Amino acid sequence: MGTPTDMSSCLDAAGVTPDGAAWLASAGTYPRTTLALWEEQPGAPVVLPCGSVFDVVNAPSMFGSRILDRLWDEGPGSGPVAVFRGRMLLFAAPGTAQRLPSLLGWEEFGRTEHIPPLLCHGNGDAVTVPAPGGAPESAPAGARWLVAPDTRHPWLPGPEILLWAAVRAARAAVRISIFPPADQDAKVYDVSRRR
Repeated sequence: MGTPTDMSSCLDAAGVTPDGAAWLASAGTYPRTTLALWEEQPGAPVVLPCGSVFDVVNAPSMFGSRILDRLWDEGPGSGPVAVFRGRMLLFAAPGTAQRLPSLLGWEEFGRTEHIPPLLCHGNGDAVTVPAPGGAPESAPAGARWLVAPDTRHPWLPGPEILLWAAVRAARAAVRISIFPPADQDAKVYDVSRRR
């Protein structure tokens, strides 16, 4: 396979369209510079600010995939989603990072060790997004788009939708019993052979 000569052929391979790349780049201070970088180096991840174009909800990969399953199987779907350094980045509507933590607290989310905390990146934060043109050999393992941006105006879930998905994912991850846990030091007798 030859070397791509324009950005559109580079981006289509990863699922990120030129419109999706333009949307991502619009989050930065200098979008044309970001697009020029991607044109020269389509495998370059970029740090982009959150808060104006999108917020990001950052979850451990396993729990993030449960949230993503709920969004797609039982809900409205998701916006763009990336995996980077063992974390899942769920792109959300601006303002989500400010509102979601209080909603999660109201739901008493994360009371147990089985439910990991969600990191919310909003105004004043920045995240590293995977390369739109495919992951180069130098990229961290697993850095990729799961749901690639493909339009200049993607639908982004808000805090209520992400709360709904996170709570359902947490309930599925934790089995609640009305019986107290068994005493670990109790003697257990095999009564199956009794007559």
